[in-house]
Amino acid sequence: MTDTSPIAAPDFSLPATGGHTVTLSELKGSKVVLYFYPKDNTPGCTNESADFRDLHADFVKAGCTVFGISRDGMKSHERFKEKLGLPFELISDADEIACGAFDVIRLKNMYGKQVRGIERSTFLIDAEGNIAQAWRGVKVPGHAQAVLALAQTL
Repeated sequence: MTDTSPIAAPDFSLPATGGHTVTLSELKGSKVVLYFYPKDNTPGCTNESADFRDLHADFVKAGCTVFGISRDGMKSHERFKEKLGLPFELISDADEIACGAFDVIRLKNMYGKQVRGIERSTFLIDAEGNIAQAWRGVKVPGHAQAVLALAQTL
């Protein structure tokens, strides 16, 4: 017999753009999309953030709050958010609190060297605070649309 009980999303409280602090447990009652990405202003991360931006109104209609999260600092996040015109906040996780809790840090090969970095991952959290779906090793094209399609069914 398999256990299909819901898995509670790990709680965290971290700084976000716009002078906000995001505490995940305080968002119960609405659905949350957390997309973890490696670095501000890189091609894949820019495209992924733009996709979530372009679908933001549909996420809001589906009752979802969207957050991007990476290890970049607040200054970088504020510039990235402004440059792309993102209508949602970016969370700074410089100390890898949420990254560790959601297990998204991986060893990657970069120019022949092993480096620790964020594996592009997205988590859809339901209104009860449980992980409804986790996507790991995300490929950007079509991903935001897939997340939205599932969010609309919850």
